[in-house]
Amino acid sequence: MHFSDPIQQKTLVKQIMNNSVVSVDSSVTATNAAKMMEDVGVGAIVVLENNLPVGIVTDRDFAIKITAHSYPIDTPVRRIMSSPLISIDSNSNLWVASDLMSTRNVRKLPVIDDGKVVGILTSSDLVKHIADH
Repeated sequence: MHFSDPIQQKTLVKQIMNNSVVSVDSSVTATNAAKMMEDVGVGAIVVLENNLPVGIVTDRDFAIKITAHSYPIDTPVRRIMSSPLISIDSNSNLWVASDLMSTRNVRKLPVIDDGKVVGILTSSDLVKHIADH
């Protein structure tokens, strides 16, 4: 099945996104953010400033940025987050989401409605959905 099939264009992000999203203030240390990710079992945390989403920190950011730059573990997440935040709204279809992920080379896409984080869509979510349909 090709991803641009009509059935995929009719499936909305909100139908397959994960509603469990961890978010932290940009001043939180990398260590505390990593502990939260481990405790909750997620691979990404959305970073907020003034309660607005401004970036994302993924497990890959920890592996690459902390190690490559020898940042101390108490570095604020704002130093290692990916920003500007690439996101999508919950009413977008999966074709738009997959195209955005592909062109921007991201594997985790926060879902934001009216300035609030309502979910996250991952490349794994897309693959699972396609495999199931």
